[in-house]
Amino acid sequence: MTNISGTQSAAKLQKTLGLWHIIIIGLAYIQPMTLFDTFGLVSEESHFHVPTSYIIALIAILFTSISYGHMIRRYPSSGSAYTYAQKSIHPNVGFMVGWSSWLDYLLSPMVNIILAVIYLEALFPEVNHWVWVFALTAFMTGVNLRGARFVANFNGLIVIIQLAVIAYFTWMVYTLLASGVNADGTLANAKYQLWSLEPFWNEMTALGPLITGATLLCFSFTGFDSLSSLAEETKDTEKTLPKAIFLTALIAGIIFIISTYFMQIYFPNDPKTYFEDVAATQPDILQAVGGLAFKTVVLYFAIVTVMASGISAHAGVSRLMYVMGRDGVINKKIFGHISPKSYTPVYNILIVGAVALTAGFIDLDIVISMISFGALTAFTFVNLSVISRYALRDGRTKNLKDIISFVVIPLLGFISIFAMWLEIEDTALKFGLWWAMFGILYLGYKTKGFKHPAPQHNEFDDTH
Repeated sequence: MTNISGTQSAAKLQKTLGLWHIIIIGLAYIQPMTLFDTFGLVSEESHFHVPTSYIIALIAILFTSISYGHMIRRYPSSGSAYTYAQKSIHPNVGFMVGWSSWLDYLLSPMVNIILAVIYLEALFPEVNHWVWVFALTAFMTGVNLRGARFVANFNGLIVIIQLAVIAYFTWMVYTLLASGVNADGTLANAKYQLWSLEPFWNEMTALGPLITGATLLCFSFTGFDSLSSLAEETKDTEKTLPKAIFLTALIAGIIFIISTYFMQIYFPNDPKTYFEDVAATQPDILQAVGGLAFKTVVLYFAIVTVMASGISAHAGVSRLMYVMGRDGVINKKIFGHISPKSYTPVYNILIVGAVALTAGFIDLDIVISMISFGALTAFTFVNLSVISRYALRDGRTKNLKDIISFVVIPLLGFISIFAMWLEIEDTALKFGLWWAMFGILYLGYKTKGFKHPAPQHNEFDDTH
């Protein structure tokens, strides 16, 4: 048997993860406390209707999570959207989806480094930020070298504490609102009242800004899709992983909507009047609601949470790179290598760590917008892959159940994601198109001028 790394040993990823391991990794990747970081940006873009933007994003994500489930059952591979498009549509399409997905997966660890540095600079302003960038990247890389099961165990307690912090924070906001107080002073003549539906919708609400906000919030949900990259490390993959992906998205979405409903009532107007930097609002929000001591304690913990998210993101992208390397579309000896000792894609983990070091140069809002391009590309083609594979190729349209499962639901997922494409930021679109152009040039070189399809690993039988 030939080894993916070109040696005589045949090291592979090991199936060690169960349902709650996967959900924990997903919630850690999503990092529920990210709602504090994105609140200012999304409030500004959605015209002060953050919970509604979360609802729109959640609906799109849940439709898409069902499509992920269908594709995982057919192709239980760590390649995620890359593999699904490759096998269901065309190998060249799959390559471009994988290439574009790198903007999501490869930059996600960087986001968490940036967030952690923001918190650390708020606590230790005298320390040069490069000290934190190097230290945090080294820690994140080191944990991933230990393996996926270690990542899940490391993240478990952190996720539980995150949920507790959000619950306590939301209770504090509710208590203030119940006593008639908001960030402007009093609720008496405020725009939003407690238990009002106006934070969701009022006569001034416009759908376009809500979708723009939802597009940014794709960043908040990117953990759910990355779980598909753990397919080759999950026990009973076809049953466990689809359920875990749906539950991860649903749990996170409910938390986001409830928490931001009360936050929007408490901060009802232009976020620039409340926050020094609308792209980094967590410190200001925590202090405004809980005071300096509460902010300090939570920021210390927030550093740990963003690192847990970064560790999960790091694990996901290293698996995607492994599958693309195994296929031979990128260097097989480097990217397709699995360590026979730790059963991890060691070289990929180190490469992702090196890329994360560039966090010292890039602003958070720019990275988030670029991630949106990669995420939307993956979500779009997962929905299209279901229609192509099941409805068109397999002819699964003979009864109502199949039509709903393999045409209606993925089509609704595609439409909801397409609506977000229409509202994507110009910076993200321009950078994403440049990135795609480089991918096309590389694909042309790899396929000798598109005379041959992109190489692929013949792991699955497409005839059944």
